[in-house]
Amino acid sequence: MDIGTETNRPIQEIFGEVAATYEKANRVLTLGLDRHWRKRAARRAVRQGGTRWLDVCSGTGEMAEILSRRASADTQIIALDFSPPMLSRARGKAMSRPAEFVLGDVKRLPFPDASVDLITLSFATRNINLSKEILTATFREFRRVLRPGGRFVNLETSQPRNRIIRKLFHGYVRLLVKRVGSRISGSLAGYTYLSATISRFYGVEELRSILSAAGFASVTVKRLLFGAAAIHTSTKAWKFVL
Repeated sequence: MDIGTETNRPIQEIFGEVAATYEKANRVLTLGLDRHWRKRAARRAVRQGGTRWLDVCSGTGEMAEILSRRASADTQIIALDFSPPMLSRARGKAMSRPAEFVLGDVKRLPFPDASVDLITLSFATRNINLSKEILTATFREFRRVLRPGGRFVNLETSQPRNRIIRKLFHGYVRLLVKRVGSRISGSLAGYTYLSATISRFYGVEELRSILSAAGFASVTVKRLLFGAAAIHTSTKAWKFVL
């Protein structure tokens, strides 16, 4: 999110409000599946190695911490987020490898072109989806900082293909996410916003199309829990000069 602008400051404040209880609420609302899905995404992310891994919208640092367990001795891990309270929580994580914590904006990453091997993003794509055009531009920014052959692994809620399952999923979100999340966190505004973003987010094929429009190649998808969530893995293609 864009730090310091009137448009996005309320969203930044929302994540500040829920930082202390964010992980607990996720565990309760997903019956612990969110942690399992992060580990699955991390396994896919680290397959090709690399020496510089960037976790964007890192929040409380869960994915960064999981990645640190899989990092080699020469791998640098960077956790970037726009919320100081969230980043403070991330700094308290017991990382297996030293990590760098950066307060920053995903639309203008403070890194040079072609400077990282891996970008991960977990359950935050909905929050940067201010419009399809903005999301595409943000993905292009990710592609800019990736080295050729680098990977972007995106874990996010999705839309089940089966109409009945989709209705059940949306009903669960509508009835429980706002109610339970707000009770755990004390932030009605936070979980009203978060529950709304789940139901209106893209299905797997539309998100695949957005990634392709941003210039990513070899986009693969792993559906989770009948399509309620999905892992999209994409690559910055090599350029060959003849």
